[in-house]
Order: sequence, then structure tokens, then C-alpha cells
Amino acid sequence: MADEWKAPESDPEEREERKSWKLLEKTLLASVQEQRRARRWGIFFKLLTFFFLFGILALLLPLANMDKAASRSASHTALIEVRGVIADQEAASADNIIKSLREAFKDPKTKAVVLRINSPGGSPVQAGYVYDEIRRLRGEYPQIKLYAVITDLGASGAYYIASAADEIYADKASLVGSIGVTAAGYGFVGTMEKLGVERRAYTSGEHKAFLDPFSPQKPEETAFWQSVLDTTHQQFIAMVKQGRGERLKDKEHPELFSGLIWSGEQAKALGLVDGLGSASYVARDIVGEKELVDFTVQESPFDRFSKRLGASVAEHLAMWMGFQGPQLR
Repeated sequence: MADEWKAPESDPEEREERKSWKLLEKTLLASVQEQRRARRWGIFFKLLTFFFLFGILALLLPLANMDKAASRSASHTALIEVRGVIADQEAASADNIIKSLREAFKDPKTKAVVLRINSPGGSPVQAGYVYDEIRRLRGEYPQIKLYAVITDLGASGAYYIASAADEIYADKASLVGSIGVTAAGYGFVGTMEKLGVERRAYTSGEHKAFLDPFSPQKPEETAFWQSVLDTTHQQFIAMVKQGRGERLKDKEHPELFSGLIWSGEQAKALGLVDGLGSASYVARDIVGEKELVDFTVQESPFDRFSKRLGASVAEHLAMWMGFQGPQLR
């Protein structure tokens, strides 16, 4: 009977080499695991320190503001900035401006309020809210005057707001006015015909799609939309006349409410502004209290940082917990 076949024994050197490679592999794997653990704990402690420091900052900010308020003089001129487009969810929204106004008026150290304006206007609704609140606050605090100061631009809805003030000031080169209403769009009917595109719109209501830029205009709908703009324009004019009163030199001036914009010097001649000067000039020479204290609603550094922090924290927490998924870089 033939001898049973046996696999040849491996060379002792080969066995030793395999053992060395296995040992090296285990060592490398252990090193990688240790590095991962160290990285995760490092991220954890960094985040912990991060939250701790910003928690302290959040606690100290109110105290700093209290110290700042306590260090003010016996009186001051409150300053509120109206910058940019007047619209909901913008810095110059009615909510932000009204909150600032209420804080400024109720402060017992406020001698007067200066509304510093640099805006092209915006929503008539938002401007109307602010106008009404200014009139209300002036009635509630008759001893505190409100001055509007136009810097580069105080147009349309921005002038709407300014006209509620006790007095309006501007620089001689400021742009003031634009008392009018506009609504604009585009019509693509001709373009669609050239491209051979057919418009299909399904509505319930005869005029539901009357502002559709892809449909032909109808004379009766155009006339209706014009009536809406005219009505809003008349509301604007009425508020300006109410706010400015007899200071308007010529209420029947044919172009005063035409939407034209005037220089500060021209606006003064027309009675749209009361004088020429800056916010500092008004505080110092008109109010008699040169210290300006800013009451403009602003995001705190902590709030701004928190918004930026959100995505970063989520990513680092996922890494620390081992949930790092596919990413596109």
C-alpha cells in the first residue's frame, strides 16, 4: 500500500516571517484603534470646553450690558438705525424697528430719539406699521421728541416712516422723497410664441392668474391693478400730509407726489425736511444731549455664532459617535 501523502512542513523561517507579519498587523490595528479613540475623546473634550466657554459668555453678556447701561450719563439721545430694504424678516422689518422704538421711549434716561435712515423703501405694510407706532409713542411720551435723519437715501417707504417724526433732517446731498408706488414684472408671451411654447393655466376664478407673465394682459385687469396702486399711492400721500402738515410748502405741487426724488437741499425748499444735518448734529445742537446710545435691535455675537455652530456640532458629534457617513467634498 502506498504511503499516505503528507503536506510538507513549512520552512521554519517562513513560519517565523508569518508570525512577525501577524504581530505587526495586530500592532498596527491596535495603533489605529487607539488613534480613533484618542480623536473621539479629543473632539468630545474640545466640544465640552467650547460649550463651557460660550455658556460663560452667555451669562456675562447681560451683565456687561447692565454695566454699560449703569455707566450712562443722566440722559442720552437714543439712536435707532433703519438700514436697507424695509421688509418682513429683514433687519429693517417693522418688528425690529418697533421693538427698538419701544425700548428707546420707555428708557427713563432717553431725552430724544433719532431714527437714522438709509433705505430705498420697501413694503408699504411694514412702513405703515412703523408709522402708526411712531405716532402712538409720540402721544404716549409727549415729552420725548423723535427726529428722523436721512443719510444717503430716504426714499419711498423710508420717507413714509420719516414723515411720522417730529422733525426730519438730511444732508444737502441726501436723496429724499420718491413718494409713489411701483409694481413691475415681465411679459413672455411673444417669446413663447417664437419658441412654439403653449401656455396651459388652470384656475378657479376668472381673474386668478391676472398677474401671470406668460399670459396676455387684459385691459380690464390692467385697469384694476392700476387702481390698486393708485389707492396705495393715495394712502401714502395722506400719511405724508398728516405727518408733515403745514410744513409742506406746496401740497399741490404737481410733482411733489409724483415719485420723483430730490436732493436734501431741494427737499428742504419743498418742506419735505426741516433742516440739514447729521445725527450727531441733531443730538448735540437740536436735542442738547450729544451722547448717542444705540437701541437698534441686533443679533448678539452668541446668537450669530450659535447659528453657524449648528451644522458643525452635528458633524463632530456624528464623528465622535462613529456615525460618519459618506460625504461629497
